[in-house]
Amino acid sequence: MSQLPIIVSSLIFLGVLVLILTERVHRTTAAIVGAVIMVLVGIGMGFYSETEAVASIDFPTLELLLGMMILVALLEPTGFIEFLAIWVAKHSHGQPVRLLVLLGAVTTVTSMFLDNVTTVVLVAPVTILICEIVGLNPRPYLIAEAVLSNTGGAATLVGDPPNVLIGSAANLTFLDFLTYSLPVIAVCWLAALWVFVSLVRKELLSTERQGVALDELNPWEALRDRKVAVKVLVTLALAVLFFFAEELIHLRPSLVAISAMALGLVWVKPDVSETLKRVPWDILLFFGALFVMVGGLEHSGAMDMLAVWIEQLAQLPPVVTGLVLLWLVAILSSIVDNVPITIALIPVLLRLEADGMNVTPLWWALVFGAGLGGNGTIIGATANVVVVSLSEKTRTPITPKLWLRRGLPVMLVTLVVASGLYALMWGVLLR
Repeated sequence: MSQLPIIVSSLIFLGVLVLILTERVHRTTAAIVGAVIMVLVGIGMGFYSETEAVASIDFPTLELLLGMMILVALLEPTGFIEFLAIWVAKHSHGQPVRLLVLLGAVTTVTSMFLDNVTTVVLVAPVTILICEIVGLNPRPYLIAEAVLSNTGGAATLVGDPPNVLIGSAANLTFLDFLTYSLPVIAVCWLAALWVFVSLVRKELLSTERQGVALDELNPWEALRDRKVAVKVLVTLALAVLFFFAEELIHLRPSLVAISAMALGLVWVKPDVSETLKRVPWDILLFFGALFVMVGGLEHSGAMDMLAVWIEQLAQLPPVVTGLVLLWLVAILSSIVDNVPITIALIPVLLRLEADGMNVTPLWWALVFGAGLGGNGTIIGATANVVVVSLSEKTRTPITPKLWLRRGLPVMLVTLVVASGLYALMWGVLLR
């Protein structure tokens, strides 16, 4: 095969990554333009067609994301997330470290079942308000919520976009993530919390005014529609229950999510046009465009070259191969958003699997690398970008340098912890 299609398709993909990294245009715009150019160039050079571009889109992944996003769009106007955040803040009794731990825990647990981007979009503004009321600097709390959300989101199938992508491609179930990912991520989360609190302890100063101000907050005032909140929470609980029972009922997570979405719409009876306005369609378009671009890389032969390189790594012991991949993905994810990195590597692992290689450990290396590597920089994960954008409306905005001083140490420590547990777990399982 000619090397020219490989070079051209790789340059298109790298060009889009540079645009995303430098934020010269919105990432969705960059991805859509890149996808269009990839298809046009592919048709012109004869290595990619419109039919192949459509076939490269992972529709089950988009269905799962859409279903969960609409459920979140139904929950958002009820004020439930704000209620939860304020209730937790009251129970901190004005102690800044306890407030950070509790808000971080609520954000993490929520992001294990809802998309972490949506979670921080809902929790971060409430956090800023709470900090203004009690006279605290919101920066450490916002960074902690993003970092702990990214970390905890890696624990479940639906907690983080890369997990949704990996689960769909590798046929990993919700229970698989609870079995293999949750134990590792739980330890990493504790390590992340310990490192972060150690780094920001001097910024967290307590005063009597903080406790008094928090005591005056009434979380029930934030809960605007209890009946709808209960209906949506019951629907979400049913969806999670069916996620658990996937192997028994033989329903894909995407179908479960779409079914839960349909149940929620029928039960709540919302204004559908208003609900759809709250769905982040740009994220779905971003994923779809990336799928098209990666499809172009695959048909040009670029992915075959990458697969050959990873196959050379496979000459090493399987656990070592996984650790190299884990750190490689983490480093790349800290430079560029972890979603395009994940989408680019999935076809490579599928190719290796087709060639007879046991790639099960590599899927989990990809999960841990993408989930933990996103904490390293301000652009490593979408949740980071969200909290930074919100912080710019405060008196103390989060800067890239500050994020490096806080997020990078957390990333490195959690990667060391995850590497040790990964080596221990798969060293035993592969004997």
